[in-house]
Amino acid sequence: MCFSATASFIAGTALSVLGVATLRTARRKAEIPFAAIPLLFGIQQFIEGMLWLSFSYEAPQLNVAMTYLFSIFSHVLWPMLVPFSIGLLEVVPWRRNMIAGFQAAGLFVGLYLLYMLVEYPVKAVLATNIVYVSPHFYKIPVMLLYLAATCVSCFFSSVATIRLFGALALVLFVFANWIFSVALFSVWCFFAALLSSIIYVHFRFYSPMFESRLGGAI
Repeated sequence: MCFSATASFIAGTALSVLGVATLRTARRKAEIPFAAIPLLFGIQQFIEGMLWLSFSYEAPQLNVAMTYLFSIFSHVLWPMLVPFSIGLLEVVPWRRNMIAGFQAAGLFVGLYLLYMLVEYPVKAVLATNIVYVSPHFYKIPVMLLYLAATCVSCFFSSVATIRLFGALALVLFVFANWIFSVALFSVWCFFAALLSSIIYVHFRFYSPMFESRLGGAI
């Protein structure tokens, strides 16, 4: 979380518990990647908690390690995982084909940002929030592809909760970029982490009977 080590560890613990519960509700193997998202957000919050401690205890090696681990989640994992996981859940052929395009975009931007993380140093500095100095992300084409993969891809799902997840994630990105633009990564990841509770709602309450009626109907 973007505000303190304590808050990060509390959020990480809550999301990890929710994430395990979400995984337990998955009915098929194809559902596991999407169901794993809350747990992965929990791990990411633990990482940022450790990063806060690296500032408090002046631990530069821990700082570098946690900065890169957090960036692997924020830059690389999410644009690849989100469209891949919702594509596995899709049962309507034309929607699945549309999502495949976003999977390609997510793979491209994730690998590009991974290359940039390897080639160019990324730093975390402490202001009011943790600021990740990662200018290559803010190139307009990169940001658009990233948002397409992580948010817009959800719009093509036949499942209402997934469309809601994508729409709210996009709104929260705009809000975080507007209010906390310097600390965008930290703040938006916190918002998205809280938003991942929708995924538990999806698996806990989404009707398998409705899902069975989707094939060829939409």
